[in-house]
Amino acid sequence: MHTAYQTKRKIEFADTDMAGIVHFTRFFVFMESAEHEFLRSLGTSVATEWEGNKIGWPRLAASCEYLSPLRFEDEVDICLWVSKKGAKSLTYQFHFTRQGEDIARGQLTTVCCITNPGEKLRAIPIPDFIADQIHASS
Repeated sequence: MHTAYQTKRKIEFADTDMAGIVHFTRFFVFMESAEHEFLRSLGTSVATEWEGNKIGWPRLAASCEYLSPLRFEDEVDICLWVSKKGAKSLTYQFHFTRQGEDIARGQLTTVCCITNPGEKLRAIPIPDFIADQIHASS
């Protein structure tokens, strides 16, 4: 079972602000990208089909604490782990480091939903083919 997922990202010029540091909003993009990679590593996606329905993962909450700046062409290590696995939701923790230095910590809480076009979103239990691969750790 997956307990942690590691990835890297090279900071691009478009990630930076006028001060030359990564704009705070980009960390949410980095968290989402890491989440997408994590789900693909499980053989699924943030947008998949299951039993004739489209499934997605809308956000319930998102936060990030910034500890040190990143700059253009820095390489950041991103560690994602599931800190809470509910019947219908996942809470991810993110730890950003650069050469061992703490950069930021983030959190996303998502809920598994039927996202069929023209229908109201409906939270559903996480399908077994996903849930069985995820182990929550603190």
